[in-house]
Amino acid sequence: MNRTLISAAFLVALLAPAAAVAGPIESACNRSDRQQSSRALCRCIDSVADNTLTRSEQRRAARFFTDPDEAQRVRMSPTRGDNEFWARYRAFGTEAQRVCSN
Repeated sequence: MNRTLISAAFLVALLAPAAAVAGPIESACNRSDRQQSSRALCRCIDSVADNTLTRSEQRRAARFFTDPDEAQRVRMSPTRGDNEFWARYRAFGTEAQRVCSN
């Protein structure tokens, strides 16, 4: 019985559409009040984030949608970790703009 339950759970996870689970960037983008945003654009940006940022970096970057001042604090931060994150975040932004622009 236990094996059957595990197998069934595995099948459900395997067959469930991956797009149904939005990442942190897509969720934040969809909740934003930016006029230019659309579900397709947010999905595209999230896809780029999946390829360029770690999951924790995505969560951190998603906070910039609701707190743009946080982005400025990170950008101006003197710490090595923030500077390294900012470099990856900028690379993500450049790639998202290249891939997702119309």
